[in-house]
Amino acid sequence: MTDFTSDSPVTRHKPPRTEFMIYFAIIFAATLPLAFLTWALAAIRSGSMTDRGPIKRAWSQARIITPMIFAA
Repeated sequence: MTDFTSDSPVTRHKPPRTEFMIYFAIIFAATLPLAFLTWALAAIRSGSMTDRGPIKRAWSQARIITPMIFAA
């Protein structure tokens, strides 16, 4: 009798790239208005433009949130 469980190749599950990009786009679009608002408030408070613009802020948030969805 042969034991196939001990010598089976390890397969890693990789999330589908298309699905990941769709979720990323949706989350990016959802975080963009709030990123514009927080960026504008920070610019008004400090009196100057900040280093990170609203698109960079939204992109950063989408990069944080999207993998959390796929890890769950």
